[in-house]
Amino acid sequence: MKKIPNVNGKEGVFEGENNRLHTSILITERGLHMAGELFSYQKAEQLLNPEREEVVPINQVVDLLDLHGNEKVIDLGAGNGYLTIPIAKKTEDRVVAVDIQQEMLEELADRAAEQGLENIDRMPSGIDYLNFPDNSFQRGVAAFVFYEVDQLENALKEIHRVISEEGRLLIMEWEKSGNEEGPPLDVRLPKEALQEKLENAGFSVSNGNLNTNVYYLIAEKEKHFKTIGTDL
Repeated sequence: MKKIPNVNGKEGVFEGENNRLHTSILITERGLHMAGELFSYQKAEQLLNPEREEVVPINQVVDLLDLHGNEKVIDLGAGNGYLTIPIAKKTEDRVVAVDIQQEMLEELADRAAEQGLENIDRMPSGIDYLNFPDNSFQRGVAAFVFYEVDQLENALKEIHRVISEEGRLLIMEWEKSGNEEGPPLDVRLPKEALQEKLENAGFSVSNGNLNTNVYYLIAEKEKHFKTIGTDL
């Protein structure tokens, strides 16, 4: 086990060979401020209800992520792993599950162990501060989490920072419609407004719908080419 200083000057623990995370928990002191009412861990079993497949089809989500089997992925607001676990089965690299509720991550750890998965790491944290180096992840996913975030612009800048160039972030949120399923209408994020915020953070964005109640945004971080000047 090796300890390295984190950005707060404290020591963070990285377990496993070559300093790679291995079913460990990283604790951050910042990034824990969320807005609105969180989905309680006491209702975690609802997240695994088979009927949820109609709202968020797992295979479609995996297809939209465009995984090739060697990407490092961050799952933002992972909960008990509805998406984390199937994603972990599609990549040989690490999947980091970030969630503000420790209890959710503990349930995720139990489910991963039951299925023999050893490439999932857990970080109890909000998403407005992510204790990772720049360009750490080739893929990211955030399902129904942004409407809970208070400082969303800051969070999107942080996410843009940790996604690698030519990487992809997949976001899913509730349509701002009259459907009773999902959070109250007044806290939902309109598709156009969220797309604008993502573009302001530096992403190139396209959108679509999983169904009439749920939209998705694909945010891609473009590669920046350095311009080399020449003297005439």
